[in-house]
Amino acid sequence: MTILAIDIGGTKVRAGLVDENSTSLVRTIATAPGPGETSIMPSILRLVGEYSGYSSIAVASAGVISEGRVVSATDLIPHWAGTDIAGELAVTGVPVSVLGDVHAHGLGEAVYGAARGHHSSLTVGVGTGIGGAYVSHDGPMVGAHGVAGHIGHVSHADARDLTCSCGRTGHIEPLSSGTGMVEAYERLTGELVSGRELDQRAENGDQSAISVLSGGGFALGDVLGSLANTLDPGIIVISGSVSRSAAFWWPSLIAGYRSSAMDPVSATPLVRGELGDDAPLLGAASYAKVFHA
Repeated sequence: MTILAIDIGGTKVRAGLVDENSTSLVRTIATAPGPGETSIMPSILRLVGEYSGYSSIAVASAGVISEGRVVSATDLIPHWAGTDIAGELAVTGVPVSVLGDVHAHGLGEAVYGAARGHHSSLTVGVGTGIGGAYVSHDGPMVGAHGVAGHIGHVSHADARDLTCSCGRTGHIEPLSSGTGMVEAYERLTGELVSGRELDQRAENGDQSAISVLSGGGFALGDVLGSLANTLDPGIIVISGSVSRSAAFWWPSLIAGYRSSAMDPVSATPLVRGELGDDAPLLGAASYAKVFHA
């Protein structure tokens, strides 16, 4: 079975053919409407038109997904909330399944990546924002309203004065995401730097950079410890651009986790993801195989 998998994110859309456990013919376009268009769906349909020989379409999409439709989304993708992804793609004449991108990412790591062989896993994506997914042998936990796994919107005391992308205050995302830590450094120093430069400054001994990375890592680890106490996953997978941060963020994440996790889950492995950008493509395809069975 060959599946056309599509990953719709805030900055790019990736598509590729998935056969067994590998991807091929991966193409990428920017997440932006075409000239004179208000939605990105025409661009996605044009991208789909570049492929042939697939039996179904599997979508991993940003936003809260229910029954193939985006029921809620931030303004990062223009006019995305309310989009009927499955309905728009029905013109292809093949079955279409749609899963939230973080749920697909977690499923990809569970089936093919760092969490394979474990009966349950918690995957956390830390980059521009913070997302997550709990996956058991029954598949990803989606929840009654499609929002299960929104780790970035768990409250933390250190974030009480920070405004989150969802409009609330006090969530972990504006404190511990890549964007949040870059903004924290700017508040401390008046300098706007990239995440990569923030890492480099910390390695060069910049105390403000060290403080930001260490504080953001510890706070997220603290949240993950609480989630482990609640969900008891067999393994915790950390992915996204921030997971590749060097000397200060990762040890602080582990320390924060140890400070919060109860004794029975304190030794739960925290590992880096293995699949990178292919995780949501593989996860969406894996979900489609069950969805269309």
